[in-house]
This record gives sequence, structure tokens and C-alpha cells, in this order.
Amino acid sequence: MNEASHAHDAGLAQDLEMIRALNHQAIERRRTLQLLLSAGGAALVGACGGGGSGSTTSASSTSSSSSSSSSGSSSSSSSSSSSGTCTADPEETNGPYPGDGSNSRNGTVVNVLDDSGIQRADIRSSFGSSTTTASGLYTKLTITVVNVNAGCAPLEGYAVYIWHCDINGKYSLYDYPSENFLRGVGVTDANGQVTFTTIFPGCYDGRYPHIHFEVYPSLARATAYANRVLCSQFAVPADACNTVYATSAYSSSKSNFSGESITTDNVFGDNTTAQQTAMTLTMTGDTTNGYTGTVTVGVAI
Repeated sequence: MNEASHAHDAGLAQDLEMIRALNHQAIERRRTLQLLLSAGGAALVGACGGGGSGSTTSASSTSSSSSSSSSGSSSSSSSSSSSGTCTADPEETNGPYPGDGSNSRNGTVVNVLDDSGIQRADIRSSFGSSTTTASGLYTKLTITVVNVNAGCAPLEGYAVYIWHCDINGKYSLYDYPSENFLRGVGVTDANGQVTFTTIFPGCYDGRYPHIHFEVYPSLARATAYANRVLCSQFAVPADACNTVYATSAYSSSKSNFSGESITTDNVFGDNTTAQQTAMTLTMTGDTTNGYTGTVTVGVAI
């Protein structure tokens, strides 16, 4: 028996030992395979879990970013809404001398708004058949018209009609039928502003010094009072009145102004303090060089 045959045929005990060895190897291979499968599964789960975690992180970041964006938007909106502060001007009477087609003189309706020449910046002189200039202290008035319902945004293209008395407290078209001075219409620019050159108004008995005005949605609509969106009045500041009325040219106004105040006036008196303040012109100047006045008109559009 050669060496090979002898090694292959060593009896039952050796065969059993070989079988046990083979079974052990098989068990080890299965265990190794299970470990490999487990590791692969864990890797797959880890990969899915990692994707989920990354997605969650991304969503959280996006949510945070959205939250910040929303917060920024809210802050911006809040800032925007509080950027402008203005007061709506109250509706007031157009008085007995409006010249806007709402009343008559000696049975004839008076309406200067449909006259050619009413649109002008300098309202000191009459236009048309007369060119008489009203005497008085030079005054330049800038009016800013804003929308109180839109954060005080300026209203462009709106027409403003103003009129007031002369140094003696009298009105053109009525006290002076052949004159139409101290009346005019202007159109607001992109800043909602319109400027008029006029005179410092006088004071007549029974009223605090004032300037009448009406606001129209456009120049084309500024032809009759029915188209106006606001009719109100400006109050002239008391300190400027005291200074101007002390001059000889305004001697009659000085006595008429004595005892008058914005709080007791039959037009301004029933308004709130905020409204009275908003309706009062801000004026600077002197009796040598004249005055400059500014005011903001709040319209609810």
C-alpha cells in the first residue's frame, strides 16, 4: 500500500475527525457570511439613516432660513408701515366765497374753476379781463398731499384749489366781483407737492386767519366742487399773525385778530389737537422778506 492509500484509508476514527473538521469549517463560513451580511445591512441602514439625518438637518436649516426670512419680512413690513405718520384732514365748510360752482352771487352761479387761467402758481393777480394784483406781504406756500391709507404715500397728479381773503379780509368774485385774484389751482408732482405764491392773508371779524382749499383727483376733474375728494382749511400760525398784523398794511387785521384763537374758532375749534396741529401752516420768515409756509394734507383714498 503506497503512502497515499495509507493516508486516505486511516480508519473510521480518522474519518469522523475529518467530518467534524469539515462541519466546523462550514459553520465558520456561515458565521463569517452572516457577519458580512450584518455589516452590509448596517452600512445600508447607516446610509439611509445618514440620508434621513442629512435631510432633516437640511429641512431644519431651511426652516430656520425661512423663519429668518419671514422674520425679516415682518420686520421690514412693520418698519415700512411705521415709516410715515400723517393725520387725515377733516372735512370743513367751503365758506360763503368758494367760487367752485357750489353757490351764487346775485342769482348767478360763481365757478372760477372752469375759467381758462385758473391753473397757475402765482395767484396774487387776477387773470382774464383784469390783471389787478392784490397787495400784501409775499408768501410762498408748499402743500404736500399724501394718502393716509397707504403709509402717507405722496399723491401725484392731484389738483389743489386754494383761495383766501386779501389784507382787508375781503374775497375776489364776491366782495370784488370783477376780480379773481388770490385763487388758483396747482397739480401735485411726484412728491405730492404743489407750490403757490400768494400774500399773507388778512383776518376778518369772527374768524381765525385761514386759507381754504379743495383737493381733486386730477386736473381734469377740478372743474366743479362735486368732484372734490376733500374740502378743508389751513390755519395760519398765531405768532406769524401777531408779527404781520402789527404792520401798518394789516392794521384792520390786528384788531380783528385780537381775541381769536384756533381752539375757539367756529371751524377749527371742534377738531382734535392733532388735527389742529396738522392743519396749521409751518411758517418761517419776516415782514421784510416775506414768509414761507409748508403743510401736509392727509387724504383718505
